[in-house]
Order: sequence, then C-alpha cells, then structure tokens
Amino acid sequence: MPRHILVSGASIAGNAAALALARAGFTVTVVERAPAFRDGGQNVDIRDVGREVLRRLDLEQAALHAGTGEEGTAWVDADGGTVAEIMTDDVEGDGPTAELEILRGDLARLLYDAARDRAGYRFDDRIAGLDDDGDGVDVTFDSGARARYDLVVVAEGVGSQTRERLFPGENDPRWLDMTLAYFTIPRTADDDRRWRWYHASEGRSIHLRPDRHGTTRAMLSLQKAPEGEQDWGEARQKRWLHARFADAGWEAGRVLAGMDDADDFYFEVLRQVQLPRWHTGRVVLTGDAAWCVTPLGGIGATLAVTGAYVLAGELALHASPQDALAAYEAAMRPMVAKGQGVPKIAPRLMNPHSRPGVALLHGALKLATTPTARSVTAKLSNSTLDAPDLSRYDTGSRAG
Repeated sequence: MPRHILVSGASIAGNAAALALARAGFTVTVVERAPAFRDGGQNVDIRDVGREVLRRLDLEQAALHAGTGEEGTAWVDADGGTVAEIMTDDVEGDGPTAELEILRGDLARLLYDAARDRAGYRFDDRIAGLDDDGDGVDVTFDSGARARYDLVVVAEGVGSQTRERLFPGENDPRWLDMTLAYFTIPRTADDDRRWRWYHASEGRSIHLRPDRHGTTRAMLSLQKAPEGEQDWGEARQKRWLHARFADAGWEAGRVLAGMDDADDFYFEVLRQVQLPRWHTGRVVLTGDAAWCVTPLGGIGATLAVTGAYVLAGELALHASPQDALAAYEAAMRPMVAKGQGVPKIAPRLMNPHSRPGVALLHGALKLATTPTARSVTAKLSNSTLDAPDLSRYDTGSRAG
C-alpha cells in the first residue's frame, strides 16, 4: 500500500482528499500554487451522499453552521417582483436551494482546518515534472525542490496543467454554451435571504445570493457558444460584460458597478472534462481535474468530497495501488455520468433569448412552483445520484 501521497491542489477536492487520506493512515503532503489558503467563491451545495461523507469526516454540523443562510429560490421580474419561488421549508429534501448551501471557500476552509494538523502543506509552489518508475513518483517542483512519493493525486481543477501533461489529447471537453462571471458586491437593505434569479432577453441572467459575511454574491450568466472569452484578460472580460449587460434591467447597474470594485472576480466558459481514464501508473485525478460537471450539473462539490473519500477508502482496502485506482474509477463513474448528463438544450431553455421566451419561462416556473407541483420540482433538483456504496469504507478506527 502506498504510504506517502502528494496531493496537488488545495480547494475542496484537494483538501477533502488530504483529510480522508490522512484519516485512513497515509502520510500526506499538499502542494498549492497560491501563496496561501484562498477563501472566497460562490455558493456550492452538498447533497445526498456528500452529506454522508461530511458526516463521516465529522464536519457535517460545522458545514451546516457555516452555511449561507439561503432560505429559498425566487425568480424575479425587472421590477424585482417575485414571479415564482421555492422556499426550503416548503419541500421535503433539497430543492434548487439545498439545506446545506455553503460558500466554496468556507467549505474548503473547514476541510483545510481539519486536514492541516494531519497533512503537510507546501504553498506558493506547483508540480513542474513527474517521473513515474512504477515503484514511486519523483516530483520536481517549480521551486526547484524534489521529492519522491508513493502516489500523486491531482486535484487542480478544470484547467489542470498536470492533467494535460499526463493525458495529452485525451480530454474531450464538452462545451455547454454558457458563460458565467462570479464576484462579491456590497449588500443592500433590499437583499434578502433568497437566491434571486432575474432573466433578461438575449440569454442573459443576473443572480444575487446571500452569504453570512455581510455581503452579496453576484453572478452574471450568458447563454451563447464559446468564442475564446475564457482566454481574455480580466479587464477585457469586464468590458465585455458591461457591453452585454448594460441594458439588461433590474439590478444590472448595481451589479456591474460592484463587479468593477470586486477583488474576487472569476470568469468561466462552462466545459465538462471527459476522459477515458483517471489514472496512469501511480498518478490519479480527482475532482474537477478528472470530471468537471460544471455548475449546471448541480453536484460538483458533492462529487469532490465523495471522490476524495472513495479514493482514500479504496487505497486503504487494496494492497496494490493499481487495484485501488481501478476500484475508485469503477465506484465513481456512474455518479459522474449522472452529473454530466445535462442535456445540451437545457441552458437554452432556461435562458431565453426573446422577451416572449422569458414570459413563457416565467409561466412555466409559476406552474412548477405551485404547492401541488413544487415537491415534484424539488425531486427533479435532487434526483438519484448513482452514488458509490460508502459502507465499504471504515475509517473510524484510524480517525484519531
């Protein structure tokens, strides 16, 4: 069984992997290119099997306590009036707003705080080279340091450079024709505890969501085919968003002004990572580096913590790393396939390009959120995840 494991990436997947591996008895080092741990980020939710993973890692209650406090989802018109809404207290289980809604950085922080006393962290560095000889992996870092590990776990995100070196040409990304920009803006008295979602024409949407930090999380989304916007610099991306959303209505002026002052601006053109394999030799991918489902999949954070826990569990169960990594893939593939199964037409249907289309969508949302129909709507938001069987893994005896 491999004893010393390097994890590359210190966001949700990487910190979850570090914690789960350390609890399973491994020696873990985490390398992260950022100079220090990064807080911030937008809402993520943890559903179903993800809740069970956090429970097993003794973090479920802490995550609930650190949640955003979001109380439901409301679709609003240009005047801010509610067109339709689903409140969490009105449905069984999780609807569009899950019971466990938390900011990406707050969840990563919980995992990091739990892992850093058990694992070593190397910030402001990254993997520059890997030499896998079958018995171990010699790693060269950007800093010039070198070290040997029994296994390397790559949890670097959708644009992972290490993945591209290891699996050149194997990723066949599926573009979902959606562009998103996330950032934090000052809270105003009109901001409530709901996720407010406004549809303009031309495939545009504006989202405002609460947090527990006295600010508001904003998102601009645009349904269109990609044209390389992800490769632009931040200044050009912001100018482009100004041009596209200037006449969108509702809170567009406030949101665009807040965007200009935001220090956490993040821009992405949605694409899924699709690979025929997640491991080669003694190197394995997890999280978005392996299977990014995008926010449209709705279970990215749930997949991140579940994949990390399953990987640690399989490595603890198998004497052979190759057997463990094959079992990890077999356990996670069905859940990933479920998360990536977003119909290509779904973004277009949920982001109309004409005013009549927006009116039609609002009519459908009113119907879907009536007392009779909203439980069905909630079930569609919380469908079966084809999750792995966690009962196979018992880390309790080594959790001290």
